[in-house]
Parts: sequence; structure tokens; C-alpha cells
Amino acid sequence: MKVSTISLIASTLFAVASAGPLTLLKRNSRWNYQTDKIYGVNIGGWLVLEPYITPSLFEAASETSEVPVDEWHYTQALGKDEAESRLQEHWSTWITETDFEYIAAAGLNFVRLPIGYWAFQLADGDPYVQGQVEYLDKALEWCGNHGLKAWIDLHGAPGSQNGFDNSGRRGEISWQNTTGYVDLTVDILDQITTKYAGSKYADVVIGIELLNEPLGSELNFDELVDFYNKGYELVRNHGDAPVIIHDAYLPDHTFDNVLNTEQDPNAWDVVVDHHHYQVFDVGSLQQTIDEHVKTACGWGWSENTEFHWSLCGEWTAALTDCAKWLNGANRGARYDATFSNTEYIGSCNQLYTADDSYFTDDVVANYRKYVEAQMDSFLYGKNAGWVFWCWKTENTIEWDFQRLLGLGIIPQPLDDRQYPNQCGFE
Repeated sequence: MKVSTISLIASTLFAVASAGPLTLLKRNSRWNYQTDKIYGVNIGGWLVLEPYITPSLFEAASETSEVPVDEWHYTQALGKDEAESRLQEHWSTWITETDFEYIAAAGLNFVRLPIGYWAFQLADGDPYVQGQVEYLDKALEWCGNHGLKAWIDLHGAPGSQNGFDNSGRRGEISWQNTTGYVDLTVDILDQITTKYAGSKYADVVIGIELLNEPLGSELNFDELVDFYNKGYELVRNHGDAPVIIHDAYLPDHTFDNVLNTEQDPNAWDVVVDHHHYQVFDVGSLQQTIDEHVKTACGWGWSENTEFHWSLCGEWTAALTDCAKWLNGANRGARYDATFSNTEYIGSCNQLYTADDSYFTDDVVANYRKYVEAQMDSFLYGKNAGWVFWCWKTENTIEWDFQRLLGLGIIPQPLDDRQYPNQCGFE
């Protein structure tokens, strides 16, 4: 080796050492989103209730009144003691370590773990009950036992960041415009990151998602960016976990200049989480299967060119919105025109009752085409992978990973393709 080469190596090592011993080691120290792909499922309906995932819980809470529409009203209707008793039973039985064993056996390597703010702190007047953190910790232990990685996803913020029942409270979006709610969310993120962003969970936790699905069209964008910047700083104050920001249902590339390493060299390991569905508007529901596939492929092409790594943190096999209460408790579906006086497209009878007979060979083929196209799209190029919503439901086949496996709609192994190269990526 020439002396000049030795000198160059020595000077380079000196420069790295001068920059600080952790400067390079921190980056990608838990998961390399550039090279390693995620194949995952969401553990939905467990630590945050959703009526369409476990309708029996909500029906059982309506003995003397209407069915509660979300977890806030569920706990309000039952009262603290009864709600805690029923939820402890739900938390201890709906998801167990066996589920994590099956998840790994299906070829998956990842779970996304939604949890609400109320598991950590309550806002004034909240009827929620607590106890979810114990089960979150169990889930992370089970991940470690079965070789799975995880994100901790703050799924609901005080006042609701989107007005959806999955935020804990359906209706008004008051997260930004009620004094103290954003600050409380930051305090809760501080609790989460203090515990989970550090070395104790480094072998399992490969992301802290600052907030699930803030509805960008209804929020102040600059204030949302400020929240993301504060959340990023909290994660970095406590460890080297990757930071996950949701796209707020805004157009692709909206967050290219947020926490951008070229503009801020102190920002690193930031992933943008996209959620993709084609069932929440009449136009999408009216599409042919080829049109659905084309739309899905377009996501991969577009998001591959974003600045940050991107990942689809929620998607589904669903081609209808027929699942009971998918649009909210006590609401119907657009597909059969029982919700919002929409145009009739088809009957929901068989899907509403989770009837396997609906899935004839031709129907299964269409679902399989759609699923494969989405999988291919979310794995293309810089796209870091996919996380299906969700692992299990009580009776909703289109959204139930396990039931879809049984029907042959989810490929096994996951890279098996009956309809290869639909998107033209190769």
C-alpha cells in the first residue's frame, strides 16, 4: 500500500473521529430502510378500539342506549370500572403471543402497534381507562421472541387529529385549536420516546410514529410541521430510533423539505408513512379491477421519487366499503348507497355478513391481482415495504390478513406471484 493511500485513510478516520464517535453509527443502526424491506401487519382494534374490527364489544356496551361510536363514548357509556373490566378482558384475549408466532410463520417481519394518547396521560374530562402500556410492553417482548420488528404508533391525539373513530373520538377535529392539546401530545411523545427510543428496545423498535393520520386538509400545515420537528427532537434526545411522519393525506412529495438532511444535516433516519385505500369514495369503488391495479402501481412510481424513504403503513385487500361499520358505527356503505345517499354500485349482503361464499374463483382472482399489485408497488425502488391493515377482525374478510391467507388472496410465500410484473417495474 502506498504511503499516500495510508495517509488518506488516516486523515479520513481522524475526520470521522473528530465529528464524534456516534455520528455514523447512529444512522441505520436499527434498520436500513434503504436496503431492507418490511413485510408487516397492523395490530388494529387491540389497544385502540375500532367498531368495525370488534363490533361485538360495542354492541355489548349498548344495553340501555345507542351503540357507542368510538372508544371515548364506549368508556363513557360503561363508566370507568366496567369499561376497565371489559377492556382488560379484551386486551388479554384479542391478541396473544400466539398471534405473533403466526405472524412470523406467515413470512412477515414486522408489526405496527397503534396506541392512543390516553394510555399515557388523560386530558381534562376524558372517560378513557388505562392499562394498555402493559400490553404494549408484552407485544414488544413477543416481537423479540419471534424475530419481529415494530413501530410504536401514536394513533390518537387529544381532541382528535382527524375526526375518525380510530383517533379515539369521532367528530370534531380540535387537536390544534384547543389550548394545551398539542403541548399535551408533545409531553406524551416525551414519555414514549424516553422509554422506547433508547437502547433497551433497540433490537425491536425500528420506528416511533409521531402521529397517525393527521388530516392535513383540516389542519394548519405550519403547525403540523412544527409538531413533527419537536417530535423528531424528542426521539433524538432519547436515542437513535428512526422517526416516522405520516403524509397527512397530502400529495406525494409534500414533506420532501421537512427534516431534509440536505437542508439540515442533523436530521437523519426519517421515513414518510403513506396510507392507501381505494374504498372511501364512489369514484374509486366504481373502478374496474384493472383500474384499481393501475392506481396501485402509480403509488409506487410516484413515492419512489420522494426525498425520504417511504413506506405504506396501511393498505388493504378491500374493493368495497361493505364491512359493517367501516365508515363508522351506525353507518352504512357507499357501495350499496346506505351511507351519504351515494350512487348504488352493488349489494353488500354477503360481505356484510363475512360470507366466504362471496369469494368465488373469479372474485378471488381479482382480489389477488389487486393485492399483488400493491405489494409490488410498495416494494419498488426506494419504497421500503408494506404493513397490511389489519392482522385480524371479528367478521370482516376484506380487512383480515388471516382470512385472506386462507382464501389464497394473500400470497404464500409472500413473494409468490400469479400475476407478475403488473406494474412494469422490471
